[in-house]
Amino acid sequence: MTSIPSVDLNDFISDDPVKKQNFVNAIGKAYEDIGFVALKGHFLDDTLVENLYKEVKNFFSLPTETKQRYEIPGIGGQRGYVSFGKESAKGKKEGDLKEFWHFGQYVENNPKLEAEYPKNVTVNELSEFNAIGKETYKMLEKTAKYVLRALALHLGIEETYFDAFIYNGNSILRPIHYPPIKEEPKEAVRAAAHGDINLITLLMGAQGRGLQVQNHKGEWIDAMAQPDELMINVGDMLSRHTNNKLKSTIHRVINPPKELWGTSRYSIPFFMHPISDMKLDVLEGCIDDNNPKAFEDITAGEFLNERLIELGLIKK
Repeated sequence: MTSIPSVDLNDFISDDPVKKQNFVNAIGKAYEDIGFVALKGHFLDDTLVENLYKEVKNFFSLPTETKQRYEIPGIGGQRGYVSFGKESAKGKKEGDLKEFWHFGQYVENNPKLEAEYPKNVTVNELSEFNAIGKETYKMLEKTAKYVLRALALHLGIEETYFDAFIYNGNSILRPIHYPPIKEEPKEAVRAAAHGDINLITLLMGAQGRGLQVQNHKGEWIDAMAQPDELMINVGDMLSRHTNNKLKSTIHRVINPPKELWGTSRYSIPFFMHPISDMKLDVLEGCIDDNNPKAFEDITAGEFLNERLIELGLIKK
C-alpha cells in the first residue's frame, strides 16, 4: 500500500445496494490494509468549513494570556485550551509543537453523562466560535455514524451496532494550531508518531504535505486529502475491539522544510469516542485459529483513562 484509498459516502447512503456494498468492501479493505481512507460526500458544507477555519484562526490569534484563561486545570485537557508543547506522544518526552482547543459532547437527555463529562468552555471574545464549533461537531458525528455502520457490515455484525455506543459518546473536536517554527527543534516535531485512542478519527485540513502514515513495511507515506475530503483512520479502541482486523495505523505530522518554517498549519481532527461503559472486548467474529484473542477485556472509559495517563495529560 503506497497511497491512501478514496471513497465516497454518497455511495453508502444511496438507495443502490450495489454501490452500498462496493463502499463497504472498499472501506473495509482499506482499513484492513492501512487503516486510513480519504472520504468524499461527508456532511460538512463549504460555508461551515470556511467559517470554522476563520473562527479557529481568530481564537489562536488571541494573546497568550487570554487563551490561557481558557485552560482548565484538573480535567486532563478534555475541554477548552491546551497550551503549546503540553501534550507529548506515548513514550516521547518532548512536547509536540502545537496548541489546541477541545469541544466535547453536547449531551441530550442523560443527566448521568452530563455529570460525567466536563462542561464545554465558552470563549467570550468570539461571538461565533462556540456555535460554529458545535455545528461542525454535529456534522462530523453524523458522518462518523455512517462510516461505523459500513464497518459493522464489513465485520458481519448488525449495521446499527455502534449507534447506541456513540450516541452521547465522549467524542472530541480538536482544532489544532501548529505555530511557525522559530528555531531548529532539537527532537520535537509537530506531532510525534502515534496511534489514536478512539474508535475512528475524522481529520479536516490534511491538504498539503505534513501528515504521514506508516504502512505494514514500516515505510512512511504522505497522506494528502483533496479539499473536499476528510482523512479518516481507525483508532486503538476499534483495532482492539476487532482483534487488529481493522488496523490502527501509526501516523505523525512532520515539520515542514526550512523555507516554510514561518508558516502556521491548522488541522481539525474529530475523535469519535463511545460512551465510557462500552465493552471493548474482542468481537467473537474476529477470533479464529489464526487470530487468537489478543486483548484482555476492558471498557472504553478504562482504556481512555490509561492512555491519558501515558500521554501525561492526567496524573495517576
